Amino acid sequence: MTSQILVARIESRIFHIRGKKVILDSDLAMLYGVETKYLTRQVRRNLRRFPEDFMFRLTQEEFLRCQNVTSKRGGRRYLPYAFTEEGVAMLSSVLNSERAIIVNIHIMRAFVNLRRAGLTYLWLKRKIEEMERKYDKQFKFVFDSLKKILEPPVKEKKIIGFQAYEHS
Repeated sequence: MTSQILVARIESRIFHIRGKKVILDSDLAMLYGVETKYLTRQVRRNLRRFPEDFMFRLTQEEFLRCQNVTSKRGGRRYLPYAFTEEGVAMLSSVLNSERAIIVNIHIMRAFVNLRRAGLTYLWLKRKIEEMERKYDKQFKFVFDSLKKILEPPVKEKKIIGFQAYEHS
């Protein structure tokens, strides 16, 4: 598998939770080729290396939101840990395998790619706002259209479970 494909796969596993970009423990374990319980055991043995800005446990609501994106087989006994970029970097000191080193390099590249994409998005948005102030109202339609394109899509929440329908 090429480096770019691996980085793209990793990027798809990065979530935005509590204002931070994170990867779940189960996704990291899969990438490292270890069981999730092994990864979390190593982390618990080295908790001083993982302050809350490096790693935190998800709430039930946060976990369910992530679960809609990633399919899980079976259940979990405990809510997962979410690792920030710094937490993933710290994992390399806890998991001392050759694969962990290689995977960490790819994960760091994925975080960097996402940061670059975010900066490009902000630059483009500011540039459009600057042009909007500069030009008169005849271009309002163009600027409104560009803003709609730049806005992230609003996902409709799917209702899960049975619904009772009223008959007229």
